[in-house]
Amino acid sequence: MIEAQVLPTPTGPLALLSHEGLVVAAGFTADPHQMFLRLPPRLQAYGLRRVEDLGHPAQAVRDYLDGELTALDGVALTQPGTPTRQRLLTALREVPAGTTIGYAELAERAGLPRTAARAAGAACAQNLIAPFVPCHRILPSAGGFGGYYYGTPVKQWLLTHEKALAQTSVL
Repeated sequence: MIEAQVLPTPTGPLALLSHEGLVVAAGFTADPHQMFLRLPPRLQAYGLRRVEDLGHPAQAVRDYLDGELTALDGVALTQPGTPTRQRLLTALREVPAGTTIGYAELAERAGLPRTAARAAGAACAQNLIAPFVPCHRILPSAGGFGGYYYGTPVKQWLLTHEKALAQTSVL
């Protein structure tokens, strides 16, 4: 069974989905079913049920919101993807709170050429576990916030919460 919990955050509700102790999806929505539908069919086959408390992942979110910006880093998670996408997601998870990088740099950190910036962007766009896999910390080299699945205001709030906005030169 996929278990789901919705937590309040200053930028709106955050749905967390977990299976066998691993976070498999997280996103800024009040409806965990929206996140459930983005899961691969093999996980959807388990079904979805809401629970009161997912334990460690939920506490990590509360700690993150209380200012412990590394709290999400230790949460166990899994999401599908090719070996290249997995390398990009691993590199993405290693971008520390309070910093931002561009898509080309993310590609380099994953062992790919800078010209793989589009692949890095695609990995961010398909990320199922925001903000645990912090795609909000990736900004376009042309400036601005770029896209974000949950909207630019959520991305801006996360970066402000992490105090990354004052440290970036791309805005």
